[in-house]
Amino acid sequence: MKKILITGALGQIGTELTQRLRKDYGIDNVIATNRSKKDASVALEGIYEDLDVLDDRRLYEKVKTHGVDTVIHLASILSAKGEAMPQKLWQVNMQGLYNVLEVSRQEGLKVFFPSSIAVFGPDTPKEKTPQVTLQRPGTIYGISKVSGELLCSYYHARFGVDTRGVRFPGLISKHALPGGGTTDYAVHIYHEAVDKGAYTSYIAKGTRMDMLYMPDALDAVVGLMEADPSKLTHRIGYNITAMSLSPEAIAASIQEHLPAFEIFYEVDPMRQAIAESWPDSLDDSVARQEWGWQPKVDLAEMTRDMLAFLQNKQL
Repeated sequence: MKKILITGALGQIGTELTQRLRKDYGIDNVIATNRSKKDASVALEGIYEDLDVLDDRRLYEKVKTHGVDTVIHLASILSAKGEAMPQKLWQVNMQGLYNVLEVSRQEGLKVFFPSSIAVFGPDTPKEKTPQVTLQRPGTIYGISKVSGELLCSYYHARFGVDTRGVRFPGLISKHALPGGGTTDYAVHIYHEAVDKGAYTSYIAKGTRMDMLYMPDALDAVVGLMEADPSKLTHRIGYNITAMSLSPEAIAASIQEHLPAFEIFYEVDPMRQAIAESWPDSLDDSVARQEWGWQPKVDLAEMTRDMLAFLQNKQL
């Protein structure tokens, strides 16, 4: 990667990934784009362009203007939010990806596409879900991610586009709040532990989902995009994970530092149904074998870091 354009650069992943890539590749070699400039700090720290991924002409123009060789395509609508507007999600997630793949086909670009554990459904094996297995999701978000994996694979096989991607589990960030996913509770619980001393979870006790701390997620993007292409058998939709967590497991970890912290439950039926359709744990052995994926942060270390950061912000 030499000249990188990021779509959705002001979202949860994009905010931190933009900063990481600017540090690694140079501030003038990373073009942050977003549909609107909602976070001026990231936008003002380097090159920024307003860009709606549904505008294929403007996308092509920005690729040519900046001499881009890699697109990190993060712009999308997430799971819980998407159930409220499935038609809009399909338009943004699928037409946006198609536009990125078309300009990449024309200009010989490398593409990163983030898939999700949402590609799995209730018929998928729940424990140690394998890399290749039944994918029959029950959400429009999951359907868009399965379709995206297939479309990226097609563009690689048919046109030689260098497409790569991972299936992200729930992502936990100390810097950016999430934007409408089912696993968002795992971020909000830390904020409310510090702000209020208590948290009410919309996910039921005992519901396990895979999670990843943001620094490990950023490492995954860079590691995969820099990997030797001859070693990549799957290319798209690599399972990656670090922890399989329930709300009470995160709460217990917080209570080791904040003993008075309390957790309560008011289950949201829609998000709970989505969570129950997803795996309890993923098998990420293929990513480990093909490109050396290895998470560094466990629950205890993540909790220490999250709480220290959030408590310091209050000072």
